[in-house]
Amino acid sequence: MLRALAVTTATRSDVLPDIPTLDEFVPGYEVSQWYGVGAPKDTPAEVIEKLNKEINAVAADPLIKARLAGIGVDAMSMTSAAFGKFIVDETEKWGKVILAANIKAD
Repeated sequence: MLRALAVTTATRSDVLPDIPTLDEFVPGYEVSQWYGVGAPKDTPAEVIEKLNKEINAVAADPLIKARLAGIGVDAMSMTSAAFGKFIVDETEKWGKVILAANIKAD
């Protein structure tokens, strides 16, 4: 039998709300997997906003949320600006890990 001890995301999972985060035991620990939708750099802002609105609407749909939850996924919805900041923050965070671990590309 397997028993979940913790999730590695910054907050508790909607799918497993009774399972603590690892951060509750090891402060500052957070590792998560995420997916996003990007567009070419010169895409008009109105197109980006329309895509963002429609993608967030799909992610908020109860049927889609239930199907994602069924495979252990918590959908994250955010503005395009917030997603841009999220990508910058993730790049900085993992860049520091790469430098600290002296990881080199082969």
